[in-house]
Amino acid sequence: MKYYIIAGEASGDLHGSNLIHELKRKDAAAVIRCWGGEKMRSAGGEVVKHIDELAFMGFAEVIKNLRAILKNFRFCKKDILAFQPDALILIDYPGFNLRMARWAKKNKLKVIYYISPQVWAWKESRVKLMKRCIDKMLVILPFEKEYYKKRWDWEVEFVGHPLIAEIENSLLQSASEEPLSEKPVIALLPGSRKQEIKKKLPVMLRTSRNFPQYQFIVAGAPSVNEDFYKEILKDYPEVKSLSGKTYSILRQAKAALVTSGTATLETALLGTPQIVCYKGSPLSYFIGKKLVKVKYISLVNLILNKPVVKELIQNELTPENLTTELKRLLDDNKYRETMLQDYDVLRTMLAEKGNASSHAADIIWRFLSRTED
Repeated sequence: MKYYIIAGEASGDLHGSNLIHELKRKDAAAVIRCWGGEKMRSAGGEVVKHIDELAFMGFAEVIKNLRAILKNFRFCKKDILAFQPDALILIDYPGFNLRMARWAKKNKLKVIYYISPQVWAWKESRVKLMKRCIDKMLVILPFEKEYYKKRWDWEVEFVGHPLIAEIENSLLQSASEEPLSEKPVIALLPGSRKQEIKKKLPVMLRTSRNFPQYQFIVAGAPSVNEDFYKEILKDYPEVKSLSGKTYSILRQAKAALVTSGTATLETALLGTPQIVCYKGSPLSYFIGKKLVKVKYISLVNLILNKPVVKELIQNELTPENLTTELKRLLDDNKYRETMLQDYDVLRTMLAEKGNASSHAADIIWRFLSRTED
């Protein structure tokens, strides 16, 4: 069969690559054309649009790049029609992918959505469109299946979380790992986009000056060149930056300062105590605060529905507040232990279905095989 997959961010590239591996195991004749990154390319997908061209974060940034976004829509539609896939598989990235779902349905394409948009947090009105345009919805958070059924009378499939398998593989590699520092490590995860790194990393770096007994290491995003980090780090020669070694850094870290998003979940599943950091442009934050309906911004707190990890948001994200919270995280053993116990509960919830990518590929293969009959 022919599959057209669209992922627009680094996390989508990771989950898309694992899905491609599993689809190829189920379907030896699979031909896969995709929007993604190097991981999806390595898995065997033909990448026609790279995620480096797609990651626009926040309301203000989207408006500024509207011309490029509209050009991407036109290219995508033309490319899909030329390819004529058996299914269009959309991975998260809702601002773009939901528009593509609506267009694809009008053009009588089968639409599968893997990793639900966070409509339970904001833009709940999207669900009506999603029910009309999506033939099969696969969700990765345990509360989402009940949310869609109870609130919208929509049967969706919970496949487990794809990060579980990724983390398990990572932990198997840790036995042969070289120590990153003689000092205990503090991990800095400022995000994967340049605009968010510019906002959060300087605050993290100023905090590092208050902990000379620790080695602070920036987990550099593979999609961001080293010169970008060097410029920000030029006044902090004591801070290291390592690209493509995020899991290794987290495994060895005593604590982590983490940008909100998938990284908070990765950090928890690797068992590293953390503080969650968020700071956006004033306009994006103002609009988001009016629209977002959830109590927490980190996936860890959202899934467990309680404040497991500290969140420092917008004006709260200061070197002074980070210093206070990091000292607590490092010195309060009871606080650390409670957080780690909650991480264990989280891991059990997300691992319920086993290998999520394999489970998702099974559902997709069965669904398409039935509809081909």
